[in-house]
Amino acid sequence: MGKYSIKELEKLSGIKAHTIRIWEKRHKLIQPSRTDTNIRFYSDDDLKKIINVSLLNNNGIKISRIADMTLDEMNRKVLEISEIRNDSSVYIDQLILAMIDMEEEIFEKILGTIILRHGFEKTITEIIYPFLEKIGILWQAHNITPAHEHFISNLIRQKIIVAIDGLPIPAKTARKVVLFLPEGEMHELGLLFYSYLMRMIGYRTYYLGQNVPHDDLISVVKTHQPEILITSVTSPIDPIDQYLQRLTKDFSSIRIFASGMQIARYKGLKVNNIQTFSTALELKAFIQP
Repeated sequence: MGKYSIKELEKLSGIKAHTIRIWEKRHKLIQPSRTDTNIRFYSDDDLKKIINVSLLNNNGIKISRIADMTLDEMNRKVLEISEIRNDSSVYIDQLILAMIDMEEEIFEKILGTIILRHGFEKTITEIIYPFLEKIGILWQAHNITPAHEHFISNLIRQKIIVAIDGLPIPAKTARKVVLFLPEGEMHELGLLFYSYLMRMIGYRTYYLGQNVPHDDLISVVKTHQPEILITSVTSPIDPIDQYLQRLTKDFSSIRIFASGMQIARYKGLKVNNIQTFSTALELKAFIQP
């Protein structure tokens, strides 16, 4: 069971901590528990409720009216709004609720609906990325388990793979790109989506995936002679500067694009032939003429 501070509720729901306290006092919307040292904390049910309260309130329903609703009434109203509104924030909240309860069918239904309404690329860039950022808050606070992370990652991964399979395979004469994660790196969702973008643009992609030994990368590059390498570094590589220098030394004639948490401090900078980027949209802008 999750155990959230009021600041974590604020980040996940978008409701200021001060407002949450007022709603607790005036409307009894949620009742936090307390630690032995009298510090408030909130449960999964509290988080789910406050997310729904936020959604209803942001859609014009007064807090006094929400406070009078039963949980069933609140859930029905949230469903009505979600079927009418196309706001990213509504979808993100729904995905978080499905993730907390590990409701695969509900998560799949929501994600499928978003893709049909907005297309695959917009779904990933405008909804899934912000959703994963919020999941990061839960992960850092130890309020989701590795099981939750794998549950979400695998469902999204399946969608991206299906989308890639639905694209035509470019001709052998097309420009080539190799996508890889360095040794020890396992966070591949971003890289998978970059592979989708490159295939959609018309590149012939060689997706090597997770934990690629550097010597194997050298071998693949020598065989296929791509004009671009794309990588992402989220897990600690010590020192990251040395790794970047190794890439630029071994692949000096190739354009290299790098992203991820460990690359973030170089945001927008070019390190020799390595261009750093933060989002898929930035990568697309760099790649396209």
